[in-house]
Amino acid sequence: MNFDYNEEQQLLADSVRRFLEKDYDFETRGKIVASSDGYSPRVWATLAEMGLTGLPFPADYGGFGGGAIDLMGIMEAFGEALVVEPYLPTLMGGYIIARSPQAKSALPAVVEGKLKLAFAHSEKGARYDLSRVKTAARRSGAQWLLEGEKAAVLGAPAAGKLVVSASTPDGIRLFLADKPEVKAFATLDEMRAADIVLESVKAEPLGGDLALIEEVTDFATALVCAEAVGAMKFACDTTLEYLKTRKQFGAPIGSFQALQHRMVDMVIAQEQARSMACLACSKVDSNADARARARAVSAAKIKIADNARHISQESVQLHGGMGMSEELKVSHTFRRLTVLAGQFGDADHHLARFAAL
Repeated sequence: MNFDYNEEQQLLADSVRRFLEKDYDFETRGKIVASSDGYSPRVWATLAEMGLTGLPFPADYGGFGGGAIDLMGIMEAFGEALVVEPYLPTLMGGYIIARSPQAKSALPAVVEGKLKLAFAHSEKGARYDLSRVKTAARRSGAQWLLEGEKAAVLGAPAAGKLVVSASTPDGIRLFLADKPEVKAFATLDEMRAADIVLESVKAEPLGGDLALIEEVTDFATALVCAEAVGAMKFACDTTLEYLKTRKQFGAPIGSFQALQHRMVDMVIAQEQARSMACLACSKVDSNADARARARAVSAAKIKIADNARHISQESVQLHGGMGMSEELKVSHTFRRLTVLAGQFGDADHHLARFAAL
């Protein structure tokens, strides 16, 4: 299997990385995180101008028809820079809309960066069980109304519309709704999420069912794996640089063999994670049957969750006490990797899923 990007993928990833290095350094990110919005409208507009908001969507709606492999380099760059813009939640919502009758009316605004979305599926007590949906959709004349609660919906504070899962007499279905008032909060890794109460909220049926929810979640999980690889790369690079410059007993601590071995283990873990992320993204793009796709994605998430924990903890420990300080980016990377390891299912969940498949 060829793990190298083609020329177009590499050029796009390089252009994203250059933009982030120039306009999204750690200090700038700190100001964005501290803002009331929790993201930068200017950065979002730039991402849209670069075509990132339209990359995975069909050309019929202004997109570029890319897949998870095309998004890998972008997500790795986002992982390195710890980007907090609601990119993945918007992609998840757009992924569902692209397969619905509303694609023609709603998707062009997503592609142009004018409409941000969030996928409101998770509920209290559901943990990683995608089939557990208590939110209900009921008919009221010609309309559908949503009743229920959604918990920790990533990207919801910035979203213009929500893609919502709800139970109907015919099973779980997906709906497009305007965003009601939400209870916004910052997550451990400084993203923005919200708890949502739906009280007779009008919604348009998008179609789709549990199978589509599983499909979009596998798609998002593969991208989370790629983002984690980028964060691991930064953790490895900054730790290596620290070992070269920090001196103890008159010599760089990187000259100590015990620390060299730990650094090598970190780099090997990063390369293993990247290989597994490639496998997950390629399987998502290959139109494989649901079982084969799920097995590949779960296998990747198991390895990446384990390696994310190993690399994040080692990077902090090798920095000493400084590794936990707010002033160092490595401590924020530790938190992002901790969250990514559990997002859409931790290692235990995916191990059980892999075994069941």
